[in-house]
Amino acid sequence: MLQKSSPFMKQANLINGEWVQADSGATLDVINPANGQKIGTVPKSGAAETRRAIEAADAAFKLWRKTSVLERHKLLRKLHDAIMDNQQSLAELLTMEQGKSLFEAKGEVGASAAYVLWFAEEGRRTYGDVVPSPWADRRIMVTKEPVGVIAAITPWNFPSSMLARKIAPALAAGCTAVVKPAAQTPYSGLAWGALCEEVGFPKGAVNIVTGAASEIGDEICSNPLVRKITFTGSTEVGKILIQKSAATVKKVSMELGGNAPFIVFDDADIDRAVQGAMLAKYRNSGQTCVCTNRFFVQAKVYDSFVEKLAAATLKLKIGSGMDEGTEQGPLIDEKAVEKVEELIEDARAKGGKIITGGKRHALGGSFYEPTVISEATPDMRFMKEEIFGPVAPVFRFETEEEVVQLANDTEFGLACYFYTGNLGRAYRVMEGLKYGMVGINEGLITTPEAPFGGVKESGLGKEGGHQGIEDYLDTKYVCIGGLGL
Repeated sequence: MLQKSSPFMKQANLINGEWVQADSGATLDVINPANGQKIGTVPKSGAAETRRAIEAADAAFKLWRKTSVLERHKLLRKLHDAIMDNQQSLAELLTMEQGKSLFEAKGEVGASAAYVLWFAEEGRRTYGDVVPSPWADRRIMVTKEPVGVIAAITPWNFPSSMLARKIAPALAAGCTAVVKPAAQTPYSGLAWGALCEEVGFPKGAVNIVTGAASEIGDEICSNPLVRKITFTGSTEVGKILIQKSAATVKKVSMELGGNAPFIVFDDADIDRAVQGAMLAKYRNSGQTCVCTNRFFVQAKVYDSFVEKLAAATLKLKIGSGMDEGTEQGPLIDEKAVEKVEELIEDARAKGGKIITGGKRHALGGSFYEPTVISEATPDMRFMKEEIFGPVAPVFRFETEEEVVQLANDTEFGLACYFYTGNLGRAYRVMEGLKYGMVGINEGLITTPEAPFGGVKESGLGKEGGHQGIEDYLDTKYVCIGGLGL
């Protein structure tokens, strides 16, 4: 077993302020994807442990909801400061279990702190209304109140910042939380428990349970004490959670799969488009829900764009996230590599041309060469399937109308990107694309100040912006009569 690299590396559940093991004593191994070595273990918990965590959160909610918004604001500000004070240590822990470069990991930890700071402020702005009354002797108010216990289920690709978008608005609104981090990357999730404990959040306000996804998820969905589920992950799993939580009519926020198009028109700044493409495609080794899945390039500039994208791709430094200058780490596991190989082989069989990459990296393990494929066609699997790897298929198109139709030809609708120098086209295409987020001449658009979320089968609800706290609040209408006015 590797030596612990961080004071925040907890190998236990946090339930009602206590660090505890699973009832059975069973554990799950956590593996470093860069070298295949075991980092440590976490409890393999199930329904019973999850139920206790929910009950602890419910008990804590009765007190936490009564705290003032200013008190919650101050604690969240302290949490922000604690994250930033320990940015290096938290980033090293994240890189060790997830594989991304230390540079990216530090950026993610910084983004986590930024979300905490944003919602510390938004918690003070959950305004209600005084509504003009149709009755002379009555007054109407609309107030906002915390929904109650929330359950957060998060993925392995951004194990810190995905939790920030859920825990921070929940606590700011006056809710308490039960968290299930991904089995591949549990330590970044458990670190949130240690941080909340350190800065003084009350026992039971944040509970973190690791283990069997199906058992934990079933208890979360069926337990009536949980009033909201917030999930980031695949559309397939999201649909199951929606179905199972319907029996108790919970609020749900779902940030699900993507199939992001990246469109380059012939009036675009090609060099800027390539720069944006590198961010939109290869960040986190292509393992993000907003990563470009399909490049569409207008015929006139197609060859130039492919040539420049391939040249930039070849310059990426591949290696362990802990190594100096690494830009591309390993994929999360062998299963992820096999999925990439299947998609590339499908493209090759259907006429795709491998311009660069297309095979496992010499480093071995789950490292894979960043890949550019030209002559992509709509019958290839990645037209419909999410790649989640460092593969850039480039389609050719002729007209604006054609590419908007191709871009929208998917059940997903999370993020999209396009590059143009024509203002009229920018508005036409932006309005024509059925996506929750649009980047125009930009390849990296996520920020705490803006609502993050998709449409169609990419999800429900928003994270970030002033919209990000609304799903943690119930709206109450109050009519006051008998005033004798």
